[in-house]
Amino acid sequence: MRAAKADLVDGLLATRLAKTFRALSDPTRVRIISALAQRELCVCDLAAVLGMNPSAISHQLRLLRMMGLVRHRKEGRMVYYTLGDEHIYHLFCDGLEHARRG
Repeated sequence: MRAAKADLVDGLLATRLAKTFRALSDPTRVRIISALAQRELCVCDLAAVLGMNPSAISHQLRLLRMMGLVRHRKEGRMVYYTLGDEHIYHLFCDGLEHARRG
């Protein structure tokens, strides 16, 4: 029991991880992550790919950005989005593989 308690994730880290999984619990956000796993895209391209309104995509991107799952860069008036880091890519791929085996 002591070993299990020593290996237990602390409350703050558990909360942060739960927020990450909560961010990925929405199908639209998962599809955005899927698109960005392949290439950098702007809001208008993501909206076209997902068949959604650009303002709805912007709202989801804002949430993903606040969680550190995506990052952005500005080029003039255009804003381009990519995955936050390689860990997000691996988390997405591992989750996708798990879902496919489901």
